Order: sequence, then structure tokens, then C-alpha cells
Amino acid sequence: MSKKGDQSDSGSERVRLDKWLWAARFFKTRTLAREAIEGGKVRYEGQRPKAGKFVTQGAKVQVHKGSTTFEVIIDELSEKRGSAPQAEMLYTETEASKEKREENAWRRRMMVAAEHPPARRPNKKQRRELQRVKNQMSH
Repeated sequence: MSKKGDQSDSGSERVRLDKWLWAARFFKTRTLAREAIEGGKVRYEGQRPKAGKFVTQGAKVQVHKGSTTFEVIIDELSEKRGSAPQAEMLYTETEASKEKREENAWRRRMMVAAEHPPARRPNKKQRRELQRVKNQMSH
């Protein structure tokens, strides 16, 4: 009993990595967060951590989810899952990570569009988008 009391008293000072990932809304459940950590999908300061690793402010965390990779720096510690805007306050995503995610998302959209041609002729907006893509690929 005293261990649980001690842990809740320290509150925001000592937070497990799996709890922080859950609170920051990278995973829907702590179990999924733990499985991702154990599966090597999460890096903490460049190392492969255990789920019980205590996180610190300013640490760099890489999270691989599907074809998306997030690289974030921990700003605040929390064990409690709040709303999405509250969760975003817990970390700052690096600029390189944002750019890479946006580029990968654009490539995925283009691949899907290339695989599934439209059933009808493209409208004016779609034609302009196709022309823009063609121009970028030729340069």
C-alpha cells in the first residue's frame, strides 16, 4: 500500500514511458503502448527502452505507428489522459518530423490516386492537381 501512496504523491515527477505515451494520445490504450515499446516501435533518447522506463522533460522520443514516424521532445509529464489539446501540450514535434510526415502523407495520397483512376473525367480542380504533380515529377 505504501508504494502506491508514494507513487501518487510524486505524481508528475516520475512517469512511466507507457503511461506518458498513452496520456499524450499516441496510443489508445496503455497495453498498445506497452506492446509498441516491447516491439521496438518506440525509441527513447535513441535507445530501445522498457515500458517501465521513467521519462524526463527534454527527452527525445521516436514513435513509429504504421508508416508514420513521430519524433517529439517531452515538454511536460502526465499520467492522466486528457483531451487532445491537453495532450499536445505534453510534447513538441520536431520540424524535421513534421516535414517528413507531411511528405509521406502526400506520397501515400498520390500512390492511392495512381492505383485507383477516377471512374469519370477529373473536374477542373482535379486536373490542376494532376498537372501540378506531373510538373513536380518531371523536374
